[in-house]
Amino acid sequence: MADIRSIDELDAQGKRVLVRVDFNAPVDDAGNVTDDTRLRAALPTLSKLLDDGAKVVLVSHRGRPAGEGYEEAFSLGPVARRLQELLGRDIVLSTEVVGEGAQEVVDAMEPGDVVLLENVRFDKREKKNDPAFAEALAALADAYVNDAFGTAHRAHASTAGVAALLPSYAGYLMQREVSTLTGMLDDPKRPFVAILGGSKVSDKIKVIDALMDKADALIIGGGMCFTFLLAQGYSVGTSLKEDDWVDAARDMLAKAETKGVKMLLPVDVVVADAFANDARTEVVAASAMPEGMMGLDIGPETAQLYASAIADAASVFWNGPMGVFEMPSFEAGTKAVADAVAANEAADTIIGGGDSVAAVNKFDLAEKMTFISTGGGASMELVQGEALPGVEALRR
Repeated sequence: MADIRSIDELDAQGKRVLVRVDFNAPVDDAGNVTDDTRLRAALPTLSKLLDDGAKVVLVSHRGRPAGEGYEEAFSLGPVARRLQELLGRDIVLSTEVVGEGAQEVVDAMEPGDVVLLENVRFDKREKKNDPAFAEALAALADAYVNDAFGTAHRAHASTAGVAALLPSYAGYLMQREVSTLTGMLDDPKRPFVAILGGSKVSDKIKVIDALMDKADALIIGGGMCFTFLLAQGYSVGTSLKEDDWVDAARDMLAKAETKGVKMLLPVDVVVADAFANDARTEVVAASAMPEGMMGLDIGPETAQLYASAIADAASVFWNGPMGVFEMPSFEAGTKAVADAVAANEAADTIIGGGDSVAAVNKFDLAEKMTFISTGGGASMELVQGEALPGVEALRR
């Protein structure tokens, strides 16, 4: 990131600094943030700016509001309360994102103050990267810092548009995410094992293809494994599958063989007669799945096979669960993989955002991972070689 300015280059004293953060955090019915991982990840950047005497104006989204104005279900109010606890200082929540109301709140700031603008996606112009909306955001600040790697793959007004209008810098989280992920891909310690799960082959095919050129072994789990099993000629019952992607899966298997990359697929699976935690389940060979039942997790023999490969790795990248880990009946495969990654203390272990982060948090293993990415979609696009608009906009 040599051609991108770091906040270490920003003289923030007395300046209004607009900071794009990713505070898209889950909130329970009582209005409490239930996972503050993303808030904590932004603290080094925020502390740096506050220690330097900046007036910090935070901008973030949460959830997927309609873009037609305020929606209580997606308010950043709960985030403001939790951030106040983490920072140990008052957080002013501006009920307006831009305009006179927001300007009045910002004009009243003193050095060391923090204002959090309401959900930026309450305005539909955000996702359209509307120039006028970007200008309205820029009018609130003297400098811009992007520390929201989780939204770096979106060309929105607060991630790309405003960066062209103000002196722009990368926050510490943004810098660490990009340097860690690109460093792993450019020069991994070997053997390099990539673990990919999730529902659909179509969502991960570019990532699989890109990692085929980088990794020594690819471990496949989650719902997408059943499309690969179809490509091997097996029946998969009523499991999630993508018939249109069977040929692509078959091509990936052939490519792996040609390149000498080990591609590990389930040898046994946990099947159920319904998508429910209390469904009737049994463990069957991947080559002998019964009709009328669906696969919802990898089986114990597969878990042992995958754990063995992970134990031998010097670098591990993991994105996507092995099964429906949200249900206790189908969490064993994901937990086995998480335990194996955590147990390999000699390896560089990178968790590529999304449900994998939720899994390591569920199993209290986060502290045993080398690096946990805050951006599932962004990390995937970076891995597959895509340019990230939020990063490109910061280049000098």
